[in-house]
Amino acid sequence: MSDINKVKKLRQSTGAGFKDCNSALKEANGDLEKAAEILRVKGIAKASKKMSRDAKEGVIVISGDINKTSLIEINCETDFVAKNEDFIEFTKELSELNYSCSSNLENLNKAKMSNAKSVEENLLALIAKIGEKITIGKIKTIENSNAHNFIYQHSVIKDNVSKLGVIVSLEAQEKNDKFNLFGKQLSMHIAASNPLALNTENINSEIIDKENELISEELKNSGKPDNIVKKIAIGKINKFKEDNSLLTQDWVMEPKKKVKDILSELNIQGLQIKEFVRIKIGE
Repeated sequence: MSDINKVKKLRQSTGAGFKDCNSALKEANGDLEKAAEILRVKGIAKASKKMSRDAKEGVIVISGDINKTSLIEINCETDFVAKNEDFIEFTKELSELNYSCSSNLENLNKAKMSNAKSVEENLLALIAKIGEKITIGKIKTIENSNAHNFIYQHSVIKDNVSKLGVIVSLEAQEKNDKFNLFGKQLSMHIAASNPLALNTENINSEIIDKENELISEELKNSGKPDNIVKKIAIGKINKFKEDNSLLTQDWVMEPKKKVKDILSELNIQGLQIKEFVRIKIGE
């Protein structure tokens, strides 16, 4: 086999660039298997160096059905790579594995992809090939007995690959057209309004503490008496909780009403929101 054909074959099997393949073959004295091993080791070294960089672009991929639905965030450094065909195909396969693993990150990293290599190995190979830091971000699987999952994706790149993804799980005794329409609208509402929790009691205490600090700093030099400042602070934090809790948010389809009002007005027996997840690249 000629040197140029060996380089071509090595490129096909490893996905590495021409220069890297040519250099590895020289180092391996023309041995393709040894050259592939050299590239693998060098690829890992290159990948390690890239992992210190920022990866704030990427995609959200959703897989599953109405009973069990999984969402995964895969980050990269540039929007150009986020639209790269190799990157997209990798993320789509990764999303299916995430569904199979029910978003268990340890199991996902060890899972075998279609080339019989693990997710970890393929991730390193893709980093070496593309030349950017690539990481698995947030992952979530929603599965509730007797519930129906609705999804919404915004800024779709291809198929189930987008820049923003929402899954919301609804339960009801009767799943009719009215139920389905509400589920679709609610997933869009969550995408637009970005609630932090289902209700005020479930907002992360660290977020509340941080907001209290910001409010206190804002009111510190107001010149108002302490008792007035305290009342204002309580009012502001209560407003923050209401604005960021799904049930007490203004309904995007009819802003004069709250989400909880719509739930009541629909008069669907047993209708309740079980849980939801919303992930947007860059947030």
